[in-house]
Amino acid sequence: MRLQDLVREVDPNEQLEEDVEDVLLQMADDFVESTVSAACLLAKHRKATTVEVKDLQLHLERNWNMWIPGFGTDELRPYKRSSVTEAHKQRLTLIRKTLKKY
Repeated sequence: MRLQDLVREVDPNEQLEEDVEDVLLQMADDFVESTVSAACLLAKHRKATTVEVKDLQLHLERNWNMWIPGFGTDELRPYKRSSVTEAHKQRLTLIRKTLKKY
């Protein structure tokens, strides 16, 4: 499917300028190329001769914080919340108190 077709699905009256389409296609090519290269390095690190889904998933999750459901595992991936420690809460409280004084 072409990018113009995607744009028309969203709004039939819109069009991409040719330069914009070229830039988006180049960005997509660069992303795919870097992802495949990283997955190849991971497979090589495993001493494997083939790239597996887990190689792609590991790269995408670690470097892009992306998880593609439905490939390689049926595991549900919950949204990861950053844990706030009690020490961090205490530091924030101290900072707020200090700022109120001034």
